[in-house]
Amino acid sequence: MIRKHLRVKIIWIMIAMLLFQVFIIPSSFASENADKVTIMFTHDMHSNFLPFSTEKDGMVVKTGGYARLMTIINSERENNPEALLLDGGDYSMGTPFQTIFTSHSPELRIMGSMGYDVVTLGNHEFDYRAEGLAHSLNAAVDSGDKLPKMVQSSNLTFPIDKDGNLTPSLKALKEAMDNYGVSDYYVLDRNGIRIGIFGLMGAESASMAPMSEVVFEDTVTHAKRLVKILSDHENVDLIICLSHSGTKEDKKKSEDEILAKKVPEIDVIISGHTHTKMDEPIVIGDTIIASSEEYGRNLGVMELSRNGSNDWKLDRYELVNIGESIAEEEAISKLVEDYKAKVEEEYFSKFDLSFDELVASTPFSFPTTKEIENNHKESTLGNLISDAYVYAVKQAEGEDYIPVDAAIVPAGTIRDSFFQGDITVTDAFRVSSLGIGADKMPGYPLISIYLTGKELKAVCEVDASVTPLMNEAQLFISGMQYTFNPNRLIFNKVIDSNLVKTHKLTDVITKEYLEEIQDDKLYRVVAGLYSAQMLSVVGEKSFGLLKIEPKTRDGLPVTDYENEIIYEYKGGIKSEVKEWYALVSYLKSFDKVDGISEIPAYYQEIQGRKNVEDEHSIAAILSSPNHIAFMLYGIILVLVAIIVLIVRLLLRLRKKRR
Repeated sequence: MIRKHLRVKIIWIMIAMLLFQVFIIPSSFASENADKVTIMFTHDMHSNFLPFSTEKDGMVVKTGGYARLMTIINSERENNPEALLLDGGDYSMGTPFQTIFTSHSPELRIMGSMGYDVVTLGNHEFDYRAEGLAHSLNAAVDSGDKLPKMVQSSNLTFPIDKDGNLTPSLKALKEAMDNYGVSDYYVLDRNGIRIGIFGLMGAESASMAPMSEVVFEDTVTHAKRLVKILSDHENVDLIICLSHSGTKEDKKKSEDEILAKKVPEIDVIISGHTHTKMDEPIVIGDTIIASSEEYGRNLGVMELSRNGSNDWKLDRYELVNIGESIAEEEAISKLVEDYKAKVEEEYFSKFDLSFDELVASTPFSFPTTKEIENNHKESTLGNLISDAYVYAVKQAEGEDYIPVDAAIVPAGTIRDSFFQGDITVTDAFRVSSLGIGADKMPGYPLISIYLTGKELKAVCEVDASVTPLMNEAQLFISGMQYTFNPNRLIFNKVIDSNLVKTHKLTDVITKEYLEEIQDDKLYRVVAGLYSAQMLSVVGEKSFGLLKIEPKTRDGLPVTDYENEIIYEYKGGIKSEVKEWYALVSYLKSFDKVDGISEIPAYYQEIQGRKNVEDEHSIAAILSSPNHIAFMLYGIILVLVAIIVLIVRLLLRLRKKRR
């Protein structure tokens, strides 16, 4: 009996050993020898070389910075020296380092030093137009520095005139791209795995580069074209798309999710443009969509593997936060300081300012840009910036000052915020960092235009009706007070609008009062160059129902917006009043506390400039219709009448048949 039991045990042990050899050992061996790829990624870095202020758990902290980012990249490379490092576009524009974009191309050069493998273009790389991007690419090549490979947006095309020629600026850009070696795609080899990488520019991001001169065609069409090339001709194992398109909560507008569904052959989409933070990736079919937030707040890391099949499996996905506790890598830190010195010498010195110069302090924090864009209401930061425009014009024009009736700031041009504590020149620049002027110097200038009262009311309607369709179109207006009901018919949401005027009672006491807007009267409006230009295309966004035509002081349509730029004279030198400089000037004007200008408590609270009346009653929705509402109601009544008529005719026919 004992021998029998012993025999059974031996048999079971032998079976177990056999199973171990057949199943466990091979799977373990296969796991060790599976194809593996590690991808590190960023996007929407916007020239954020240095750590920047943000709020976390009610505290102001410094996050990000390329030197800290480099420390984390090195740490990842210690575990996997073959890891890819990629960027999804908008690597430039957002801090003072952009001021030497055309002359030194610091963004591409420092990314080259950090070992970025491949980058692509975002819409902001075109902020200084085709000519500016051409200069930047050439400056990068001329430096002789190591540079990342660049894939252009594969849906980018160069339009030609009727004679088959490119404009001089487009010709310069095409030559610069060839000089840099920009390609439709690249194939990289990592551990014997062939990886195909290409880029795309989404429809929304393309619309935000109106001065680029290039044309961006359908993303899906070109993605399919590149996927076919990479699969059929390059025989790649893994396809990565650096897409500057983004994702949104509304799935119908979420361009990268649409892309993943329509081009399922893409394995990984690095999703830029919308500044989305994905703590977990979006997986559609076999496509992984990843996004790591903006400004280098995080380094995205994913690890993929496949084992004897063509399907890649996600083994790790992590957003590594670049926090204050991370040490700065010395070599990158030195490079940043070198570029910082160039910015001071070549840009800020022309304004008699320095990079870290203290201009004001604030005892409270303002809302973040995301809070502003996601809340359709008045903003304290919007109030501060629009008031700064009025102040700057007064200072520039002096005794010749013509009163400004309204100053307009779109949410899309507010790039950063102020947090409790000190505010430097750089902090102010970050808030209003976009564009370039007629002087070819970074920073959009303020311009003066005139609108009729009817058009001024239409501006309020743009804010009320277009903002739900496009957050960046939300407007903040100094000098006006208006109320809208979001539940009313589109383009008829504004209930009332008035000018806000100031009456001086004494030298120190003023009183505000409302003034009715006269439809046919011309009113002076101040805005940034880009913002004013966009007002003229409102008709397109409103299907032609709203018309805003900026005019000169004489009431003639503006044909060249650069002729309306506001200048100031310092020491006999004529210079544009830049948006960011207007903000610096206003911040410096406040009463001083301990020798430093302090933002007054006035800007801690909203002032009733934009009022939301969220009423759902029939009376609130249908009362006080404007001409657009009358027209739409008329169309609806006609359609109803036609339907009633058709129903009656059908009933009569039925009776006759009976």
